[in-house]
Amino acid sequence: MAVGSVKRKGKAKDAQIEAKDQRWHCRNRITLVFGSNDVEELETYVYTDSGIEFKTVKFHQAKSKAIEEILDNCIDEYYRGHVTEIHCNLSKDGKRVTVQDNGIGFPLNKVPQVYSEFRTGSKFKDEETDEKGFLHRTLGQNGLGAAATCLTSDEYVATVRHYNSKKEQTYTFIDGALKIKKSKPKKYKGPSGVKIELVLSKKVYKNNTVDEELLRKRIIDLAYNNPGLTFYFNKEKYQYKKGMLELAQRIDKENAQLIGDEVYKYETTNIKGKKVKGAIDLHFSLVLDKKSEERERFISFVNSTPTFDGGFHQDRFRRLFINKTKERTERLAKKAKVVVHDNDVLAGMMFILGITMPNPRFESQTKRKLVRDTNLEKGIEKFMDKHMDKWIRKNKEFQELVIERAKSRHKFQEFKDAAKKGRKQKKQRVEKLLDANERRDRSKCTLFICEGDSAIGGLRSARNKLYQGGIALRGKPMNVAQSSIKDILENKEFSNIMASIGLTIGQEVNWDQLRFSKVVFLSDSDVDGGHINTLLTNFFYQFWPELFEEGSIQIAKAPLFEVITDKDTQYVETPDALEKLKKQKSLKIKAIHRNKGLGEMSPEAWKYVLQREEFTKITADNVNEAKAMLDVCFGKDSAPRKELLMDEEGGSSTKSSRKAVRAAKAAKKVTKKAGKKKTAKKKTAKKKVAKKKVAKKAAKKKKTTKKKK
Repeated sequence: MAVGSVKRKGKAKDAQIEAKDQRWHCRNRITLVFGSNDVEELETYVYTDSGIEFKTVKFHQAKSKAIEEILDNCIDEYYRGHVTEIHCNLSKDGKRVTVQDNGIGFPLNKVPQVYSEFRTGSKFKDEETDEKGFLHRTLGQNGLGAAATCLTSDEYVATVRHYNSKKEQTYTFIDGALKIKKSKPKKYKGPSGVKIELVLSKKVYKNNTVDEELLRKRIIDLAYNNPGLTFYFNKEKYQYKKGMLELAQRIDKENAQLIGDEVYKYETTNIKGKKVKGAIDLHFSLVLDKKSEERERFISFVNSTPTFDGGFHQDRFRRLFINKTKERTERLAKKAKVVVHDNDVLAGMMFILGITMPNPRFESQTKRKLVRDTNLEKGIEKFMDKHMDKWIRKNKEFQELVIERAKSRHKFQEFKDAAKKGRKQKKQRVEKLLDANERRDRSKCTLFICEGDSAIGGLRSARNKLYQGGIALRGKPMNVAQSSIKDILENKEFSNIMASIGLTIGQEVNWDQLRFSKVVFLSDSDVDGGHINTLLTNFFYQFWPELFEEGSIQIAKAPLFEVITDKDTQYVETPDALEKLKKQKSLKIKAIHRNKGLGEMSPEAWKYVLQREEFTKITADNVNEAKAMLDVCFGKDSAPRKELLMDEEGGSSTKSSRKAVRAAKAAKKVTKKAGKKKTAKKKTAKKKVAKKKVAKKAAKKKKTTKKKK
């Protein structure tokens, strides 16, 4: 198909074709070279006197990169084995930056080209090797950095002391190298090297003040990345021996761990087909905060450059770390019936990653993100195969932590499902509920949880219909400590109890919406009745411990004996109390009726029980000890429970379970406050009677002594 013609009116204006030099292009298109020329917010860290602080800083990418390019040239000289010290100074007004190294410099006649012309440098030959046949490892490869900094500076002074010629010369570049002045070459005393002094262009960067805190951060980062190399910033010295591990220890000395630190060597062929060797330094440390639920963080560097935007190295390390951990915890996960997710492994992790390699490839000149490299990929995989298995074997606590996180996440999901089901249950009518009639103020209402349907008959006739309700249990309730949330929700008894009271698993008690403010356990006065009470206590304490703090969970003791005397009917709860009653000479016992269960109680006995204002409150002095007690008594691990019973019977206990036994004993501080008050009153009354008797005896003695006299 032919191209169609366009009808145009009059003469068309031609586009103006211009040719701009690299100075104009660099100064007016600085974002293409150094990145954003605007102040942006960056989530990073800064160094404090004793550690590091993560925070959001005001970051100027282009300005920061302009200074870093000068520092990077010093690091490249260090990689070549020529530099041992790097000095950096920032003037008080933050405008003048000085960077100096003690390298070998370079030929003096090349200075104007290096600092004012693009594509001028010594690192274009990517396949160039050192004396041992290994590829050189460098930061700058494009010949843009230092020249771009010079072209965007108001003043740029370069003093080069060339080691081989033993001469120095100073070049001063004014207004982005628009004017160039130079001194005469002369011999020098002291170390060789390069010294750069610059003031960035206010016109190009809008604000030419350099952030002291971020420049100091960059210097310290370089010191950690290059152990043994000495740095000075405004005369403050920074030098580290262990490098990146020391950075991890600075974050958290107790929880910093080294995964591995080694050199991966490989063979490859260059463009000419010649075999060459490569070496990649790999360092991997981590800091684990077991209590943190936050996402993982990376502090990563490639050839000393911070990779703020991550890249291939971070992604590969992260994936292999997750996979290796999942492989190691697979058996534990199956046993716990949970599935380990990535976040179970990574939560609270801080990864510190350092890589030094030949010819790193970044997405752009800003070097914030690394792209894939096949040799690096093989190196990381070999590194992780070697070091991760050892680390996981040594850190069994980490495996347990991962499983616990998976469990809690699984439980959280179950709680969410429980909340949905709970909302539906609240709307449903509970058929077995004998409800209280009060409608306005439900805080006055009490729910009795009774053992068996037969007990409800007695409760129905004896209760205060306005404020007292009841619900019957069929057999013993389930042990919630060994059951899943799903099993508990599907349990009819517990579902009815929760719906009757207005409780939902996984949600705190909403006191305004409770249908009963008190829950009273009413069971037979035998071993089975006591077991039912403890299982109910376990259920409520596992999910709503706040009910116990408010004294809402109580126990009503049913009388074991109904004793008919010549005066009245007395209700006795224990055999010991019955024996004491029999010894009272003032009473004549006509009949004793023993109640085998709640169903055999007389209507009068029911009224005696239900007319009490307060029942025995179950409270815990110490929440942790109470939970430990319940865990020992009802948990899946039977060993502590056996040890507790053996200890009670005078048996010996092993070291492994003594802690559990001690916790259980301490947890017996679970008190029955109402009972304590009654016994205290009885004791004080007895003391008063005893004091009166002593006083009477003393008075009689005085009278007899007076008569004798």
